[in-house]
Amino acid sequence: MLVTISQNMVWLLPLLAVAAIAGSVWWRGNKDKDSVRKVVDTAKLKLPVFGPLMGKIAIARFTRNFADMIAAGVPILTALAVVGSTSGNWVLENAATKIGESVRQGRPIAEQLSKETVFPPMVAQMISVGEDSGALETMLVKVSEFYDSEIEATTAALTSLIEPLLIAFLGVVVGGMIVALYMPIFNIATLVH
Repeated sequence: MLVTISQNMVWLLPLLAVAAIAGSVWWRGNKDKDSVRKVVDTAKLKLPVFGPLMGKIAIARFTRNFADMIAAGVPILTALAVVGSTSGNWVLENAATKIGESVRQGRPIAEQLSKETVFPPMVAQMISVGEDSGALETMLVKVSEFYDSEIEATTAALTSLIEPLLIAFLGVVVGGMIVALYMPIFNIATLVH
């Protein structure tokens, strides 16, 4: 396997280099298009381990910015348009646009927010309580603080999980290479006897 990989690297490595350069050039030109952002950002949120973490980061950013804008006296429709674009995720930006349209029609924020799958039910309930009690800004701050603590806990858990996995992976790679290099020498020694 090692010999086959090394022989194929002669043509495979330049091909991978060209593909990486072409991919990066294409990404720079297309990363801001809505069609690309829709696919990439949706896929990011569906990743097995990192997807929920990215979702929490986007929700924390969304609620914190929303609370800051309401505290600054910005109208809710304007605030929703701005926080959607600053969330860093197309899914949340699209959700913010739908929420803004719903608010423009006279419905409460929590009504449309509960229909968006990107927001957990707890966020919709907290915002609903905030709207009913007139303390929307306070509830948004509480939601962002909750998600900040969730992000810290998830990051710490991922860090403690990644370290042993990385060590095991490197051990398998290095061990495999050593076995591949020394196995022919051991085989020659047995053939001589």
